[in-house]
Amino acid sequence: MADIEQPQIYLITPREFELSTFQTSLSRVLDSTEIACLRLSLSSRDEDHILRAADMLRELTHARDIAMVIDSHILMVERLGLDGVHLGDGARSVRKVREELGQDAIVGAYCGQSRHDGMNAGENGADYISFGPIGRSALGDGERAEQELFQWWTEMIEVPVVAEGDLGIDDVRSLASITDFFGIGDEIWGSDDPVARLADYRTAISEGL
Repeated sequence: MADIEQPQIYLITPREFELSTFQTSLSRVLDSTEIACLRLSLSSRDEDHILRAADMLRELTHARDIAMVIDSHILMVERLGLDGVHLGDGARSVRKVREELGQDAIVGAYCGQSRHDGMNAGENGADYISFGPIGRSALGDGERAEQELFQWWTEMIEVPVVAEGDLGIDDVRSLASITDFFGIGDEIWGSDDPVARLADYRTAISEGL
């Protein structure tokens, strides 16, 4: 896991993408800087589409020795040879999924802004806890994971923590010393040059340390 003094990039795919064009864009990003993990986070419920996307991404990530997890689809982890799963329901299913996938699989849990859920997920076997969103957005209920949560977590809990959701450059700079990973996705994929945009985030991390 990451040293707290040097948070790593946890890359998140767009919710929708064309396989052929995204393959090129993702390859450029993966080759541009060190990436700790990639999360496939498609909104699609089309099993064939998810399988094809996962196959493509697994080849790209594993060729570069980058871990890959999939959002929620537990049954696809072993079937596709992925490294693990990212759960979006806090601590509720962590214990069960850990038992199903075994100790070697990565099991992560998104816990919103809940310190309680994060602690329970960690106690139940999660490898990392994700809090967010960080920035302001019209989506959801408007609640945000505040800096104080990350400060407390880093001081009190050993389980690595991910900051994700509407991350601005200033957010990254202010959280760099109190998080292990930054979950970055739409923040770069929506730009004309994802590689250059990710470099901006890298610079902000360094400035925040």
